[in-house]
Amino acid sequence: MTSGPSPLWTPDIGGSAGPIYKAIADAIAADIAAGVLVPGQRLPTHRALAAELGVDLTTVTRAYGEARRRGLIDGTVGRGTHVRGAPGAGDRPVPAEIDLSMNLPPQPAAAAVRERLAQATAAVLRGADPARLMTYRPGGGGAEDRAAGAAWLAPLLPGLPAERVLVCGGGQAALTALLTTLARCGDTVLAERVTYPGFRAAAAQLGLRVEGVAMDGDGLLPDALEEAVARHQPRALYTVPTIHNPTTATMPAARRAAVAAVLRRHALPVIEDDAYGALPPAPLAPLAALVPDLVWYLATLSKSLLPGLRIAYLVAPDAARAARAGTALRATAQMAPPLSAAIATRWIRDGTAHAIRDAVRAESTARQDLARRLLPPGSFDAHPQGHHLWLRLSAPWTATAFAGEVRRSGLAVVPDSAFTTGTPEGRALRLSLGAAPDRDTLHAALTRIATTLARDADALAEIV
Repeated sequence: MTSGPSPLWTPDIGGSAGPIYKAIADAIAADIAAGVLVPGQRLPTHRALAAELGVDLTTVTRAYGEARRRGLIDGTVGRGTHVRGAPGAGDRPVPAEIDLSMNLPPQPAAAAVRERLAQATAAVLRGADPARLMTYRPGGGGAEDRAAGAAWLAPLLPGLPAERVLVCGGGQAALTALLTTLARCGDTVLAERVTYPGFRAAAAQLGLRVEGVAMDGDGLLPDALEEAVARHQPRALYTVPTIHNPTTATMPAARRAAVAAVLRRHALPVIEDDAYGALPPAPLAPLAALVPDLVWYLATLSKSLLPGLRIAYLVAPDAARAARAGTALRATAQMAPPLSAAIATRWIRDGTAHAIRDAVRAESTARQDLARRLLPPGSFDAHPQGHHLWLRLSAPWTATAFAGEVRRSGLAVVPDSAFTTGTPEGRALRLSLGAAPDRDTLHAALTRIATTLARDADALAEIV
């Protein structure tokens, strides 16, 4: 990548509270940690960014000054403003040695993904007209693939009719299409105060305002949800009740019932993102089972099997709304990849999908055990079968400073500012354990993180 101008980079400050200049600096920090901005990349000029955001020129100047103070960027007369770390304007950026920023499922040898993918592809091509797999398909998927989706979701939604299931080209495509059916530009939608960045990105692209709802270790707070509905008159709620991304919280049954009662009182549509719902061996009933007439239930295979398959299942409250959502899917993403859908259907029918899921689940459990052994007790939140953990920091560390420090040691992690609606607390980071290619690599990464935390503790002890 060269260090030329970056007109396409614009900070996401739509849901931020507090001074705008700090929100811009926080967005720079978050995008650096997430790999959106890389060392040596040139940022927009002060004037160009001010015009793009519709703010005063001095606001951007102050924001860049704050980012420079944090050690995030450098500015040179004649060269412009660049993300810090590049030795020269034309040099290629150096990637992180170990990237724990992407929340991927681990791919253990026991999953035998390469072999199974080759076998399934060959079988699908032998058993079907190849031309049929290379042409356009219905926006919500064919009847066979929708039936397979209903079968995959049966442990969580028993008796689900296939006519309510839509096959989508990944969860992000489904989210975007669904938001176009539930809200219009300028409307407000609710989400947990700390939430999945992909949802925030989709909402921002559609001109929606995201308001955060307070949560605790058990997820959404029902009283806070009640207050937010009354205050903001939202068009919908987006929530991740199981292995929340990023905090790892899972709503217990009583909390789900209380949240469902609020939703029922206000007839509020819900997008229930259950990306991780297939991972717990004894899952709780989803909100879609408690208030089925209000909930759009989304389950992707990206977190339980493999991201490259690009298959997700969207369950509509009824067949009529499924048809409307199918129209939105065609308008935004045309269709799910037919070959991928055929492979997913075959795997679900012959049990391969469950075998891969079980191997992924076991590997995630082993990696969580490793994290518990290597990181300080009580320093993070996690779920036994989750792919990530939520590392909480103590002063004087901030999330941005810690992410920058471990980046210099070759690690990429994501600070809480990337997930927060409003002003981030700046004291937490997401570590994606599944992103490491193997346990040895993860061991090395977690050891570096533990060493950094310990070095800080030793320094504090000396000061005291």
